[in-house]
Amino acid sequence: MKRLVVMLAAAGCLAAVTARAQSHDHAGHDHGAPAASAAAAGVQGEFARNLDYAGDKLIQLAEAIPADKYGWRPSEGVRSVAEVLMHSTGGNYMIPSFMGVAPPAGFDPKTFEKSTTKKEEIVEHLKKSLAHVKAAAAGMKDADLGVKSKWFLGESTNREILFFTAAHNHEHLGQLIAYARMNGIVPPWSAKE
Repeated sequence: MKRLVVMLAAAGCLAAVTARAQSHDHAGHDHGAPAASAAAAGVQGEFARNLDYAGDKLIQLAEAIPADKYGWRPSEGVRSVAEVLMHSTGGNYMIPSFMGVAPPAGFDPKTFEKSTTKKEEIVEHLKKSLAHVKAAAAGMKDADLGVKSKWFLGESTNREILFFTAAHNHEHLGQLIAYARMNGIVPPWSAKE
């Protein structure tokens, strides 16, 4: 379990560094990084920008992958496209609950991941879940960030739980990129270059 936490923390840091490096190429062209002047300050702003980087790309991929590929999985016993998206979405609803932020009414973490395979529903769930977790972070005061909360990885500060949530989205973005490429789908941001 400790190894998983370390790996996810490293992935989150790497994703943040990669996001910063990829936001400008050698000629200084912007590649879709959020404008710093429009973003919130402090840890909540850093979290929102990190989440937006993964979330926006998850949405783009969810929209780019054809509905008939939502049941595709690379092998038996591995999450399908739909399940990967619903897993990320479910995390955005469940993880903030450890900090006292209630998930939407009717949300059941045990059944949510397999509750739908319909593309339109999944894309809508994903968008709502990203807004949910961003609102949770934005609603926190600076003093709340250092408060420790118990969750499935033991006890951590709310700040660490927020960054784990962003890392979780980055992790499954990478998984979904691989799924898309295996099906001959070029991620929309790569296709633009």
